[in-house]
Amino acid sequence: MPAAVRVRLRRKGHIRRKAVTALANAILNAVGEPNAELCVELIGDRGMQRLNREYRGRNTFTDVLAFSQREAEGGPRSVLLGDVVISVHTAVRQARARHHSADEELAILLIHGILHLCGYDHERSEAEARRMRRRELIVRRLVHPLPRLIGSC
Repeated sequence: MPAAVRVRLRRKGHIRRKAVTALANAILNAVGEPNAELCVELIGDRGMQRLNREYRGRNTFTDVLAFSQREAEGGPRSVLLGDVVISVHTAVRQARARHHSADEELAILLIHGILHLCGYDHERSEAEARRMRRRELIVRRLVHPLPRLIGSC
């Protein structure tokens, strides 16, 4: 399978890895990357803060980070797309604040991260942010209904 899911949480039992893997593969199909290899890591807030500080210079929590393996232009296109790292703790808090399920929030973050790996960057400009948002909505429609991804945290 092109997507691999790794859970780095103390309580791993509430993550349905097979369902997350299936969703990641469905998203890869929806974005036109069915053969791309992707690693998804589900971690906690402290691990995410450490990664955000180390790679982005921001000593704060964040919900999702994407690490592309296709940064270089002009060379042969790698089958390896990259890594998406999601803080499950932040996803659960955001889901509560936005009044939707943790499954929905995890799917939103996974789509967002994968689109970053495909070259979308909402921080580049307002026009690019609108373009990315439109694509996120299209992909969300293509991968619904969502499987049960996460149990109670």
